[in-house]
Amino acid sequence: MDWLSSLQHLNWLAILLAFISSMVIGFVWYMPAVLGRRWMQAIGKTEEDLKKIDGGARIWIPMMVAAAFTSILLAVLIGKLDVQGSLHAGFFALVIAVVFRVGGHVIHNGFAGRPSAVTLIDSGHDIVAMTVAGAIIGALQ
Repeated sequence: MDWLSSLQHLNWLAILLAFISSMVIGFVWYMPAVLGRRWMQAIGKTEEDLKKIDGGARIWIPMMVAAAFTSILLAVLIGKLDVQGSLHAGFFALVIAVVFRVGGHVIHNGFAGRPSAVTLIDSGHDIVAMTVAGAIIGALQ
């Protein structure tokens, strides 16, 4: 696969910074003072409920791996499609986020009967996080 050869030409610093930005945005986005309380209300949980969830690494590791793969794939696509600059790469990532991430939330949450607030909050996070990640990768390529 030709795209696999792209991995050796990636700017791994840009990918790391994109990954970190995604983690920071997620941390802030879901803080109770920002959208966390509304999100918890929408999923029918309280802060106490979430603190009782036993998961530790079982929760954080898959989420971090998914965020890392998202940053890597964005870098591969931005490079292979020769998207130049922070603005263009950010817009490209925004389109990818809307089509794939928001689309996935709409489909899955719709069929699961989850409140639209869950879809809006999670989709908003994905749009912001991926747009910023794409902009970082585009700026540093």
